[in-house]
Amino acid sequence: MDHLNEIINEVVQRIQSQQHSFEVEASGRHVHLSRKDIDALFGPGYQLTKVKELSQPGQYVCKERITVAGPKGLFQNVVILGPERAESQVEVSMTDTRILGSRVPVRESGKTEGTPGVILMNGESAVQLDKGLIVAKRHIHMTPEDANKNQVVNGQTVKVRVEASRPLIFDDVVVRVSPDFATYMHIDYDEANACGLNKGDRGYICK
Repeated sequence: MDHLNEIINEVVQRIQSQQHSFEVEASGRHVHLSRKDIDALFGPGYQLTKVKELSQPGQYVCKERITVAGPKGLFQNVVILGPERAESQVEVSMTDTRILGSRVPVRESGKTEGTPGVILMNGESAVQLDKGLIVAKRHIHMTPEDANKNQVVNGQTVKVRVEASRPLIFDDVVVRVSPDFATYMHIDYDEANACGLNKGDRGYICK
């Protein structure tokens, strides 16, 4: 009887967790640029061209593309995400770092102290970043309302079960809470391939 009750409780908890599930999105390599570096790469006063809104309010894909070069290799046609930021930042996967030839730490967005630099190129124009190359830490953007439903707070790390074609539990997922966010979990392509992620797949926090 005790074993049966444990099974029932586990099923109930799983159903309750799935009721608070959220969509999981895969994020490919991309660049965030500062005004200074936009000017250097495209010309003084140049305005990036918005072509597609992203799931996070105010974030968008730009038409312009650049080349990202490391000590051993490079990637062409890398997407730029807007709007412009105070400092430039390049986000890649662990697989990408091996092609670039750089030892790159896993970091939250914006935490670039002590990270390696990288070269950004647009035709004959180039910018040498002294820092800013990161592998983005897996994270959940969450509204305050959804954070309350899931009983989590900003900066907390959690485990998330992603219900994809190869269901997988991701550990060390940071929760980022803001009224300016929409609730989505972001992972990179390495992680997405590991769980067989497809558009619309969802995850939930494991207690």
